[in-house]
Amino acid sequence: MRPFVRLASLVTLTALVSTALTACSGGSGSDPDTVKVSFKQSTDNSVKVMDTYLDGIKKEFEKAHPGKKVELVPIKAPDSEYYTKLQQMLRSPKTAPDLVYEDTFLINSDIASGYLKPLDPYLAKWRDWENFIDTAKAAAKGEDGRTYGVPDGTDTRGLWFSKDVFARAGLPADWQPRTWDDVLSAARTIKEKVPGVTPLNVYTGKPAGEAATMQGFQMLLYGTGDGTADPLYDKASKKWITAGKGFEDALGFVETVYREKLGPEVSDALDPNFATAVRGELLPRGRLGIALDGSWLPQDWLEGSGHEWPEWSKELGLAAMPTQHGQAPGKVSMSGGWTWAIPAKAANPDLAFEFIKTMQTKANAQKWYVANSGIAVREDVAADPAYVRAQPGLAFFTGLVAHTHYRPAYPAYPKVSVAIQEAMEGVTTGDMSVEEAARGYDEALKEATDGQVIGE
Repeated sequence: MRPFVRLASLVTLTALVSTALTACSGGSGSDPDTVKVSFKQSTDNSVKVMDTYLDGIKKEFEKAHPGKKVELVPIKAPDSEYYTKLQQMLRSPKTAPDLVYEDTFLINSDIASGYLKPLDPYLAKWRDWENFIDTAKAAAKGEDGRTYGVPDGTDTRGLWFSKDVFARAGLPADWQPRTWDDVLSAARTIKEKVPGVTPLNVYTGKPAGEAATMQGFQMLLYGTGDGTADPLYDKASKKWITAGKGFEDALGFVETVYREKLGPEVSDALDPNFATAVRGELLPRGRLGIALDGSWLPQDWLEGSGHEWPEWSKELGLAAMPTQHGQAPGKVSMSGGWTWAIPAKAANPDLAFEFIKTMQTKANAQKWYVANSGIAVREDVAADPAYVRAQPGLAFFTGLVAHTHYRPAYPAYPKVSVAIQEAMEGVTTGDMSVEEAARGYDEALKEATDGQVIGE
């Protein structure tokens, strides 16, 4: 029932891991005056947002710390391969950098594996830490109550739509769907009236990795029910929840999108680089009607990005993802984000935290939030009118924080996420019915959590 991993993907992944290990060979401790900073580099060669930002911080840090050097160690890979490469590097002092970029969904798994260093002794002496919002702090905290990362922003998700495509389809420029059926109805209208355009993109399947789980499935699942309980994890019993009606309804939505050919071709949807095509080609060229996606998209369209699209705010509309039947609270969003963490086997942890402090001054944090279209996690930045006015759409996506949910990012979550992706892929390709995919998920869930599951 569970799809086979493609041989080509394994060959590619092996080569990528080898490259990462070679890049850090010699260990981060080869020079006590050099801090090695590893980060996720965009797979789109035109997008240099992170590279440009870190290069500026490197210059500032080296000027403020005479005799100290910063070595940037980029990892160019899709999300799922980045995580694998990073974990390979963290296992040995010979390959561990001094500072790494950690997705909040993976941080508890890496904490449980002993890969990360608790930062509490540093944070206790850092006055800026009191400016970070509590939910962001919680996302970087382990089950042992200690903090293992400094968040550099959060995000929210919603519906992006092409005003030109909508006009050609006879749909309103101020479209605000109230139910899932409204979203599907608009996609069906686009398919009928605007041939050659992909009506709706919902990320799906294992190649899309966490984008499928979070931008796709969870944006649906968390919009089922009454919104009062987490549909994936029961905190009271500390158990994961098996597939119930809401889970099957979310899979049913995905199945409908691909069965009715409202989404991209399945071969495109299961391309690990499809997200790059959505941002770099399909939306800017008016070849996609509706995209269920994240707040960060404009970073690819800013000046110097390689995909400059200054007109995007006039050509794209924004709408909140509705709950399934329009039930309260009416809107749904998911939030995650990334953190800067220090590996347990880093040779220069003190120098690494000094680099974090340089990155996370108010001015530098605000510069980063604007550059990568992120949502501020520092209260002093969020309250700054200059930040709110810095970019179109920022106020809209910040407003979704009131309706957002956070993943249950406990150690088992990465495996649970893969199980969700496999279920999605099964209904996307048509190899499984919704019921079969849900049963397959339950089996995988029990295995991933050592049987720590309960029914909905």
